[in-house]
Amino acid sequence: MSHANTILVRVSAIEPLTPLIKRFALSPAAGGFLPAFSGGSHIIVVMRGATRVHRNPYSLLSPPNLLDSYQIGVRRMEVSRGGSMFMHDHVRIGSELEITHPVNLFNLDKLARKHILIAGGIGITPFMAQMEDLRAGSVPYELHYSVRGPEHSAFRDRLLERHGARIRIYHDSANDFIDVEGLLGNQPLGTHVYVCGPAGMIEKVVGTARIAGWSGSHIHWEQFSAPPVGDAFDVFLAKSGVSVRVPPDQSLLEAIEAAGVDAPYLCRGGVCGECRTKVLEVDGVLVHNDHFLSSEEKESGRAIMPCVSRAQCTKLVLDL
Repeated sequence: MSHANTILVRVSAIEPLTPLIKRFALSPAAGGFLPAFSGGSHIIVVMRGATRVHRNPYSLLSPPNLLDSYQIGVRRMEVSRGGSMFMHDHVRIGSELEITHPVNLFNLDKLARKHILIAGGIGITPFMAQMEDLRAGSVPYELHYSVRGPEHSAFRDRLLERHGARIRIYHDSANDFIDVEGLLGNQPLGTHVYVCGPAGMIEKVVGTARIAGWSGSHIHWEQFSAPPVGDAFDVFLAKSGVSVRVPPDQSLLEAIEAAGVDAPYLCRGGVCGECRTKVLEVDGVLVHNDHFLSSEEKESGRAIMPCVSRAQCTKLVLDL
């Protein structure tokens, strides 16, 4: 049985795509169809293990017009809290999982006159559905996809088959890299650029676009941060009157949820700001890992994003 606000799904297919990435097809356990979504949407997959619950965000990569199942791509991360390893090691065809309804924080701009998509590694996933939306329209688009080497180019055949000359794949192993300056320095007015991939790639693309004079409204990026491991610490939830121990391999948000306290969230990747929480007291240092709070807000020590951030302290007091 699914919990409130989630949908019970059954794994209907699993396909290894690269040495590190698997594609999972999730079909509604009750039959019928799943909720509609647009390219760039993500879901939260709830994985209930024997000793803990994982909740990880994954972009939907299946065509938005096919709602009998959702497809997600999961990259195995050895140094993590365990969600991706759970999917790779324990989830089988027929396994039941819970998912949230789709949310789109990385949507295509409908007023754009051209779309430039730049992906690195697993960052290709949100673009898979976006390009299905673009393929059906008349606005020009192109994808620049950077991977370590040929064996890591997930979805290569599908991309080339459906989008042909609009696709350019780059291999780090062959010293073939995206010329970001050249790409963004000569585009027609009304072009929008979208980037998803490693932090260094995102910083490069966004910084280059700004230097080249691109309007901020024409630059889009998505990066779900995986909550890093860290030292254990204690947190007191003032409104709930609950004390929580946050272990090294669990996020602050997960520890709060495990203690039975509901906390708001939307992306669980430090992007949307939904879980922003007021800090009432801290006797150490806040370790900010989000992409939402400003530098000034982080320096003030008065707010934290518990989905990805934590603390180096003996006690933290939150307004929850």
